[in-house]
Amino acid sequence: MTLYDFTVKNNVGEVVSLADYKGKALLVVNTATKCGLTPQYEALEALYKKLKDKGFEILDFPCNQFMGQAPGSDEEITAFCTLNYGTTFPRFAKIDVNGKNADPLYVWLRQQAPEDKGDAESQAFEKKVKLLKPRAKAGDIKWNFGKFLIGKDGNVVARYSPAYRPEQLEADIEALL
Repeated sequence: MTLYDFTVKNNVGEVVSLADYKGKALLVVNTATKCGLTPQYEALEALYKKLKDKGFEILDFPCNQFMGQAPGSDEEITAFCTLNYGTTFPRFAKIDVNGKNADPLYVWLRQQAPEDKGDAESQAFEKKVKLLKPRAKAGDIKWNFGKFLIGKDGNVVARYSPAYRPEQLEADIEALL
């Protein structure tokens, strides 16, 4: 099984096969519009603009599971991201990434890469998150802006901490292109 075996709904409710992204390096991110990490949208868009012509895509999955930080409809979230951050990468319907209602894509992603990569800043962030989510299970997505790097073959290459800045991923992405 690879990422290409999944279908998801886009931000206007249409079913999309992730096989449409075959042959591209992908960054799958669960996002939120009212999170301390929301400014990462700016860095994500910069990375996208720089690398999209080389075969790179970002797949944005809004998630409201972390202190209700992604309120609003899919339409409102898209308007916010476009207006405030000028995002142009694909955005999908709001989903759950943990728990019994987790989207099957995220169940699979968590199984493929149960641990986040990060740096000292990421570790400090995750200590704070543990205080807010003390019942989190091993392998769960820790917060908004968790990132999965997917190779051109549809397999997970790495998982990065929410606090790991998008610009720090550039060399890893370039290696896949």
